[in-house]
Amino acid sequence: MHQSENVDLLRRRSLRAQSPSILNAYKNKSRTFLLAKRAFDIFSSLLVIALVLWWLLPILAILIKLDSAGPVFFVQKRIGLFGRTFNCLKLRTMVVNKQADTRQAEKDDPRITALGKFLRLSCIDELPQFFNVLIGDMTVVGPRPHMIKDCEEFSRQVPAYALRQLMRPGITGMAQVKGYRGKTEGFFDVFHRYQWDIFYVRNANFMLDLRIINKTIGQTIKAVFKASEEEMNNSAKKVATAANGNGEPVFAELKNA
Repeated sequence: MHQSENVDLLRRRSLRAQSPSILNAYKNKSRTFLLAKRAFDIFSSLLVIALVLWWLLPILAILIKLDSAGPVFFVQKRIGLFGRTFNCLKLRTMVVNKQADTRQAEKDDPRITALGKFLRLSCIDELPQFFNVLIGDMTVVGPRPHMIKDCEEFSRQVPAYALRQLMRPGITGMAQVKGYRGKTEGFFDVFHRYQWDIFYVRNANFMLDLRIINKTIGQTIKAVFKASEEEMNNSAKKVATAANGNGEPVFAELKNA
């Protein structure tokens, strides 16, 4: 079976088999759970704002301004609950550019600033979204919100894609802890993210939320330490090579002395 046939088959199965079951799961979702989830969102967002953001944001604002010209915050229209658009807040991690609302960030994207690279890796750029959570546009755990262009494109690839919007979009989500972060690479990447998001919509519960939050924190810390180690190794290699002057590492001379 060719890849195009596989894609068509997945699309048909997605629309035919999942739509009724997901709608029924949403209708049967406990009102108590939804109220508890909203209460947790309000409590956690107030906690983060009161303990962290009130002092961290001013410091980051100064660093962002020193790093590159432009606003501190990046505000983008994204698709939220039931397909409604909202203003999603992020710390600006790129130079100001005309493609911000149409082109996804890529690995080693030249638009990303030096500070922005760290902010994105550590997910600190997402912290202002706790204000979105507080006012009810987002939740702590849920399918990640997409910019309008991506949502339209993904909906053409997966006809039932809009079913993700039965839950508020989250700061983190099931697809993210399963490794689906960053730029989408083709239909199967979009479809697998959709599958995990729909799994969450169908099975959402408080314990699952806590597991996703815990895993997100662990993965973020691990990614930061890994990147720091790689940066230190790269810096050491550059210093060693530059010290020799002819392209050979300096420790090679010591070895042959």
